[in-house]
Amino acid sequence: MDILKFEGKTVEEAITEATSRLGVTSTELKWDVIDKGSAGFLGIGKKNAVIEVRIGAEKEENAQPEQRAAKKPEKKAEPVKKQDRKPEKEKGKVPVPDQKKEEPEKAEQKESSINDEILQKAKEFAEQIFKAMKIETEVSVSADLENNTIEMDLSGDNMGILIGKRGQTLDALQYIISLYINKEAENYIRFKLDTENYRARRKQTLENLAKNIAYKVKRNRRPIALEPMNPYERRIIHSALQNDKYVYTKSEGVEPFRKVVVLLKKS
Repeated sequence: MDILKFEGKTVEEAITEATSRLGVTSTELKWDVIDKGSAGFLGIGKKNAVIEVRIGAEKEENAQPEQRAAKKPEKKAEPVKKQDRKPEKEKGKVPVPDQKKEEPEKAEQKESSINDEILQKAKEFAEQIFKAMKIETEVSVSADLENNTIEMDLSGDNMGILIGKRGQTLDALQYIISLYINKEAENYIRFKLDTENYRARRKQTLENLAKNIAYKVKRNRRPIALEPMNPYERRIIHSALQNDKYVYTKSEGVEPFRKVVVLLKKS
């Protein structure tokens, strides 16, 4: 089993970087949070979040029952003493194996860290932020316990202000509230913030952009670099073109100026 380390401004970004680098989804990863990172004060003392990703852990766990069965030595039959021989009636009986012992051990699933108290605190914290911003906002919160995720949706008259240019304000709010939620959480809780279905609309825009850029690369046979994007949006571009027969994508640069480059595949 290999262990790799990934960093990001937040644990969520570190996970996103790992999925982008390894070409898998977050549900296929197994990771441990080594350092949640710190925003510091006015940029001073800022630390990146660090996670360790375990590669091949799932395969090893699945193989353990078979390996144990393969390595288990067969018991040699002991000679039966005359005084230990059973009556003729019991001959031919086969002992019933203990089924409970032969069943493979089930992998333990981590319990969700989300409860009603955390949901209420997250909602109250968000409402305090919007009150300080003097923006009337209706906050609704829901939980996905299976994926240990909190989803928050905002509604109101001035949601464009909360979205900001290319969703930068919404991303910043998501980052701040995520830090608050995970401050005392036992296991890392994913947090998603959305309003007016912006995330879905932005995803559709980026997928259309990816297809248009791919067409230009095929026609001009020259690579094209997109504008800098956050890890979430870069992943959308990579995913949109991962099955294209003629182009491929890669990320270049350093955060926050890291960008996607679309290139023509060599024939």
